Amino acid sequence: MQIVESPSEMQSYALGFRSGGRSIALVPTMGFLHAAHLSLLRLARERADIVVVSVFVNPTQFGPGEDFDNYPRAFERDAEVCRKAGADILFHPSADTMYANDHSVVVEETSLSRTLCGLSRPEHFAGVTTVVAKLFNIVQPHVAVFGAKDAQQARVIQRMTRDLNFPIEIIVAPTVREEDGLAMSSRNALLTPPQRAEASRIRQALLSAKALIDQGERDPEIIRRHVLGHLNESPELEIDYVDIVDGERLRPVERIDALTLIAVAVRIGDTRLIDNIMPACDAFPDSSRQSST
Repeated sequence: MQIVESPSEMQSYALGFRSGGRSIALVPTMGFLHAAHLSLLRLARERADIVVVSVFVNPTQFGPGEDFDNYPRAFERDAEVCRKAGADILFHPSADTMYANDHSVVVEETSLSRTLCGLSRPEHFAGVTTVVAKLFNIVQPHVAVFGAKDAQQARVIQRMTRDLNFPIEIIVAPTVREEDGLAMSSRNALLTPPQRAEASRIRQALLSAKALIDQGERDPEIIRRHVLGHLNESPELEIDYVDIVDGERLRPVERIDALTLIAVAVRIGDTRLIDNIMPACDAFPDSSRQSST
């Protein structure tokens, strides 16, 4: 496995792979890798000749007062994880090489990013789309793999890929969970043991909502109040939102159906966690660049 720090060097490698007829899969991460990242890497390995994992804590997707400085980092461990998992290249640029001092171009999605996390983090998704567009141009992938835990991010990236005509297949892989159901996240490492125990309520609340839907309830407001009530039982959880939306367009629904997404964001101390469920299948459907969203 090669570790590449220079964007221009990474792009040169990528163009060489392409000219030689080799396909490339990109797994974009912010590092502190865990089992969920490895599931993305394995999927990428199945889909391409060359697997590139990027590790870059992107400063432009963090707003004022957010946890950029405290975001967990462990590059040497990440490199060993990637090496053992069979990655071909670990792309690890610095902020200085990714963004010029006078950078002034932003890639912004203006519909899907305005709901859910976009309401409380108004600068976040412009940072995400900008850095992912840059990674697409640098790594030149045929396939890029994202996780379903970040459902809104996945939809925003799919929309950007479609609207900007990136010739890239976007794969969204199912959420990987801890034994108690908590969605795996690098931020889980920031939780104290008592906070970690309380965080399991997020999944419990979502599964409780699914049970009501399985029993025939279709009123989104009843389901929303049910999830809120479950989460409010814990004084440790500060709720950012509980929203029930169309899983494609991320807009509120009047009646729950097969494409409905229940999305939750909470804070536990200084740590923000997100999770979601599509009650019809408890999964996030794969979608490629041909998606109509």
